[in-house]
Amino acid sequence: MWRRGLTQTVGVFFDVDGVLLRGGSVLPAARRAFQKLVDQNQKFRVPVVFVTNAGSCEKQQKVEQLSRLLDVPITPEQLVLSYSPLQTMRSFHDKCVLVSGQGPVTRIANSLGFHKVLTIEQLAEQHPLLDMVDHSRRPSTPSEPRSLPRVEAIILLGEPVRWETNLQLLIDLLMTNGSPGSVYDARPKTQLPVLACNADLLWMAEAPSPRFGHGMFLLCLESVYRKLSGRELQYQALLGKPALRTYRHAEVLLRQQNLGRRVSTIYAVGDNVMTDIYGANLYNRYLSRRHAAGTAELAVQGTGSDVTEEAESASQCHSILVCTGVYDPRSELPPTQTGAAAVGLHRDLVLEPELLEPRHLVEDVEDAVDLLLHAAHH
Repeated sequence: MWRRGLTQTVGVFFDVDGVLLRGGSVLPAARRAFQKLVDQNQKFRVPVVFVTNAGSCEKQQKVEQLSRLLDVPITPEQLVLSYSPLQTMRSFHDKCVLVSGQGPVTRIANSLGFHKVLTIEQLAEQHPLLDMVDHSRRPSTPSEPRSLPRVEAIILLGEPVRWETNLQLLIDLLMTNGSPGSVYDARPKTQLPVLACNADLLWMAEAPSPRFGHGMFLLCLESVYRKLSGRELQYQALLGKPALRTYRHAEVLLRQQNLGRRVSTIYAVGDNVMTDIYGANLYNRYLSRRHAAGTAELAVQGTGSDVTEEAESASQCHSILVCTGVYDPRSELPPTQTGAAAVGLHRDLVLEPELLEPRHLVEDVEDAVDLLLHAAHH
């Protein structure tokens, strides 16, 4: 049994890209770490949840990929993707939603409980005169737009492939209150609800330097909307790390692995100061305030009535920063410097230097596992 020999119950949140993988390759430290983290029966010694801001694939596909690459059996109950908390936002499930991203976005949305789903491609097909940047795709003969239901909300799952098409059609929806065949409202009084998953500005793949993430696309969308409307784009929810809703969702999965019992301490391992460390530290502060208040519900940013508390939460969440991904220890500026932080922090997140300071700084995920296993035995 995985709890045998442990003096306290700990749980682990693992980021994936930059911690365990670089693109499609497993980091050598990850293989060594997981040899220590599983027993002779390939069972985890402590509850583990993989918390990633990836969101362009179905959950089962990601589970199979991680199981194959890490050579450890992983279940869907051990994975939180950037979009996973959408399944708790039931007030939107019966609305007509436009989903932007790549991969099987309709199947993903359906699996989360959304029943009326439109894609950017369907919107472009029904309104062929809207997507005009690529001259080769412009219609050769005039055509009339076809009837579509009014879009009631926008879901941004992740970075799209054709940014110009998605930017154009999303702005069309925002500037017409969900009726893209209409004339723009130059000063819209209301805005469609926008649910965005994954605000990562950058992420680490095989390239020597980080690559654009979905946060970079959001930055473009926010800029265009502000330029045309004179208003800031408002989000009904920002999901994925560092959102509190994501961490609460992940902790529920940890407790399920712990047979419904409380996990005392959570270790959150990541490579990105702006998402992994900021989010873990924000969650640690939430846990501290919640326990200090002695109440089951605490109204804080990122939580909502759709999330229910199923059991007592952990006492603390310790952030562990590794040096194998986005964070570069050779950088001249430490992660808490305002200038460095401003580069990667989303517009709606408050810059608080203490939230950018990792509880532990280690070389790689093997060192992180050594640290948390030592703490669990003492």
